[in-house]
Amino acid sequence: MADNPRLPVGNVIHMGKLVLVVDDQPSILSTLSAILADEGYRTVVTESGAEALRLYEEAKPDVVFLDIWLADMDGLETLQALRERDPSAAVIMISGHGTAATAVQALKMGAADFIEKPLSYGQVVAAVAGALARKDAGGAPLPALAEDRAAPPDLAPPPPLRLLRTADLPQRTLKSSTVLYGLGLHSGTRTGMALQPLPPDSGLHIVTLPTRTHVPVHVDAVGDTDYATTLAVDGQAIRTVEHLLSALHARGVTNLLIKVHGEIPVLDGSALEFCQALDHVGVVDQEAPRRELVIDRRYEVSGGNGKLLAIEPWDGFAVSYLLRYPPPIGEQRYEFTLESFEHYEREIAPARTFGFMKDLKMMSELGLGTGGRLDNCILVGDEGVVNTTLRFPDEFVRHKILDIIGDLYLLGYPIRGKVTARLTGHRDNIALLRAIQAENRVEASVPDVE
Repeated sequence: MADNPRLPVGNVIHMGKLVLVVDDQPSILSTLSAILADEGYRTVVTESGAEALRLYEEAKPDVVFLDIWLADMDGLETLQALRERDPSAAVIMISGHGTAATAVQALKMGAADFIEKPLSYGQVVAAVAGALARKDAGGAPLPALAEDRAAPPDLAPPPPLRLLRTADLPQRTLKSSTVLYGLGLHSGTRTGMALQPLPPDSGLHIVTLPTRTHVPVHVDAVGDTDYATTLAVDGQAIRTVEHLLSALHARGVTNLLIKVHGEIPVLDGSALEFCQALDHVGVVDQEAPRRELVIDRRYEVSGGNGKLLAIEPWDGFAVSYLLRYPPPIGEQRYEFTLESFEHYEREIAPARTFGFMKDLKMMSELGLGTGGRLDNCILVGDEGVVNTTLRFPDEFVRHKILDIIGDLYLLGYPIRGKVTARLTGHRDNIALLRAIQAENRVEASVPDVE
C-alpha cells in the first residue's frame, strides 16, 4: 500500500469518485485515505460530524465512511442528518466499539453497510464498491422511521434541595467536545464515550446509544451498587459511573452531556485518564453562579462490624476513610481535602480499582468483572498484588475515597461537607445520599438560605 499522509480537511485528490471519510482518529483518516487512493478514489476527510454535513453539501461525495463515535455529534445523529439532506446518500458506518444493536440501528436508519475496526484493505474496497453499486442501481436507503427521529431530551437541572446555596464560583462545562475509548470493567465489551458541553443550569446527563434513552446523572436513577454504581432508566443501564463523576466533581464541572453505550470506559481503572481528558480539552467558566449542596448538620448511615458513613458541616470538601481487609492489605487510613483539582489529580485520581482472586469465580457467575485486565485493575492474591506495582502504598484506601467523591456527585451539585467513612462501599454511599435527599427534598425551587 502506498504511503499517503493524512489529508487536511477539504483537500480533494482529483482521481475517480469522491469518498468522504469522517472519523475522530487521524490514523483512521490516513489509513482509509491511502486505501481509497490506491483504488483510484478521491478523498476528503474530517474529524467532525458538523463539518461532514457542510462538506457533504459542498463536495457532493459519492460515498461516506462515517464513524459511530465523534466528539461533536455521534455517528447516528450525523447519519440521520445526512439522510434528511439526501435520502440516497451511500453511507458506510464504521466502529471499533459498536455492538449488534448499534449495527442494526444504523442499517435501519439507512446505512449501506456497517464494518468493524480494525479495517482490512479488502473490507474497505468491498464496502465502497457495494455502496456504489447499490447507489448506481437506484437502490436508495430505507426511508426514515418516525421512531428514529428522537427528540432532544429534556436536559433539566437536578431536583432542588433545601441545602442548596449560591456559591461565589461559576458553573463550568467543557470548552469543546471530546471522545474516549476503552473497555467496560464489568461488561468486558468495547465502548466509547462522547463528552459534550451544555449551557448553564443544565446539570449532568447521559444519553445512551443507540437507543437515545435519557439517563439523569442523579441518585434517583441508581439501579444497582454491586461492585460499581449503575444508573438505569427504561431498561437501559449505564455501569461504573463513579470514576468519571469523581473527576467531574473534583473539577467542578456542573453541566455536561455524556453519550455512551452500556458502560463508562474503565480506562486504567482510576480517574486519571478522565482528569487528563479534562485537562486536554479544557474547562470553561460560565456566566452563571453555581449552586452547592452545603451540609447543615450530621447525616449518618451505619451497619454491623463497625461500618459507618457520615457527613457533617465543614467549610470545603474532605473525606476521611478507614479501610480494613484481611492480609495482605490490612488496615489503611487516609484523609483527603479537596484543596484544588491539581491536588486531587495527584493524590486521588491515579488510585485504581481493585479485586481479589478469591472473588473472580463469583463475579464471573454474576456477569461482572469480565473487562478486568492486567492493566486496568489491581488484582490481590493471598500473598499480595499479583499483576502490577502499586502507585501508592495505600492505593486501596485512596481508591475508596475516589469512589466516594464520585458517588456523592449523584445529588447533582458540588458538596460542602466532611465525610467520615469506615469499611463502606457504593451501597452505603447511595444510602447516605438518599437519607440527605429524603430530609431536604422540595417540590419547587426555593430561595437560597443564607
